[in-house]
Amino acid sequence: MTGRFISLFILVAFSSFVFSQSVVNTVHNLSANGPGTVKASSETEVCIFCHTPHNSSPRKPLWNREDPGLNYTLYNSSTIQASPGQPDGASLLCLSCHDGTIALGNVLSLNEPIVFNNGVTVMPSGASNLSTDLSDDHPVSFIYDASLAAADNELADPASLSGPVHLENNKLQCTACHDAHKDIYHDFLTVNNQNSELCLYCHQKTGWDNASHKTSLATWNGSGDDPWPHSDFSTVSENGCENCHQPHTAAGALRILNYYREEDNCFICHSGTVASKNVEADFGKQWIHNVTPTTNVHDPEELLPVQTEHVECVDCHNPHMAGSIVATAPDASAYIQGVPGINSGGTAVNSIQFEYELCYKCHADSPDKPGTNIPRQIEQTNVRLEFDLGNPSFHPVEGAGKNMDVPSLITPYSESSVIYCTECHASNNSSVKGPHGSDYTHLLKFNYETADFTTESYQAYELCYQCHDRNSIINNTSTQFAEDVHQQHIVDEDTPCSVCHDAHGISSTQGNTTNNTHLINFNTSVVRASNGGGSRLEFIDNGNFAGECFLYCHGKNHNPRSYN
Repeated sequence: MTGRFISLFILVAFSSFVFSQSVVNTVHNLSANGPGTVKASSETEVCIFCHTPHNSSPRKPLWNREDPGLNYTLYNSSTIQASPGQPDGASLLCLSCHDGTIALGNVLSLNEPIVFNNGVTVMPSGASNLSTDLSDDHPVSFIYDASLAAADNELADPASLSGPVHLENNKLQCTACHDAHKDIYHDFLTVNNQNSELCLYCHQKTGWDNASHKTSLATWNGSGDDPWPHSDFSTVSENGCENCHQPHTAAGALRILNYYREEDNCFICHSGTVASKNVEADFGKQWIHNVTPTTNVHDPEELLPVQTEHVECVDCHNPHMAGSIVATAPDASAYIQGVPGINSGGTAVNSIQFEYELCYKCHADSPDKPGTNIPRQIEQTNVRLEFDLGNPSFHPVEGAGKNMDVPSLITPYSESSVIYCTECHASNNSSVKGPHGSDYTHLLKFNYETADFTTESYQAYELCYQCHDRNSIINNTSTQFAEDVHQQHIVDEDTPCSVCHDAHGISSTQGNTTNNTHLINFNTSVVRASNGGGSRLEFIDNGNFAGECFLYCHGKNHNPRSYN
């Protein structure tokens, strides 16, 4: 009995599986007995809506519908290597229903159209009605060969496509992803797309295997909008590509994104609803990398350095590669790997190696690069030139600094340390890394007062005091030179650090090792040339902890004032 019961169970299970693969049990059964809401009033034949043994179209397989005979608006983008043509083959057959132009009941084998319930004629509006505008759909009807795979560099060799995902006469058609007769995996997919299995048959994105969008097990906490409204999967990993992309009727037609505004594709998860950290909240602060004013200005193929001022999340993050592995300065962390940038020589690179190369693509040689609010004796807004290792002085972003005797540095910093741009420019009071939004000017991570006559406090120069010991600077625990100069100016005269020091550096094309060591570049709204004979505005470096100034500041004339 046990053996017979098991055999019967297997037979029933097999029969159920076979039946689940039958078109009869899918919404493509448009007969009066079909399971869907769109169905005929009285027609009981199932296959007649697509096929007929007699009086068929010349098109295979015994096609029972007219050719739409239309010109379609095709998908296009700057990064596509394929050349989609007007739909043909199986794709054109699908569109005879799914473009919404021909009545569902219009079949060649009958003299009169089949009548549908509820007054339905053509495909109702919604995701199944693609319309004649295919610019927001995955491209079809293009040659997919080895040449295309080589040109794209992130497509599988078409020779590897076999089984459920296949080409039709060397072209990619709707049938590569959809099987009209079986709906095992939802939407008539040929392969289960959990963890983007279907997408990965063709798309082999560089770095995807270690990307957070592939590996994260994060789920939606139920607040805000559903990040996966067209998916039955519940984790970031399971949704994979569809975290950001929608293969049909995508709101963001360029690259078939879920949302038209680029940042919305990120904020839907990175608002504390799926991702643990609320990045979106930082963009509500006063000083931000403002991703909202422009749409479709950024392009992966845009010339570098950036020619038109803009910023989008994908200017700094590659969603196909971004991970959470932390690096050591100046190496780029996994959060920003795979992003193009500008190297220290001013040359564009396809994938940054160092963090500063990312910053340079907008803040170096770009014609629209941001300026500064401090007028300097030497004006320079190109940060690539300011951080150059050949400069008389610079903060150590590209490499270790030149001054090998900086007693105020706080452990773990030393004279050989290299720092990130984001150690100064980043979101304040936030667990989120990176320069998304800050309450402090110029996206500073901590407060840095630059107004003259600022009373010295830890809070006023909190940015500086992250690396430089306040007690060492102002309370005579460092060298005599450092104590005298900094205490007299910062404490006694209420003079900000920025009056004398230009935090990034002084370009060797403008400054020199006599006048511009120690980041000396005077704020000319506070400091002017000295009075008296030989009016001058300059600092002269006279060696270790020694120098002299020629200037007029706060009613005091230095002509010169020596420090040693």
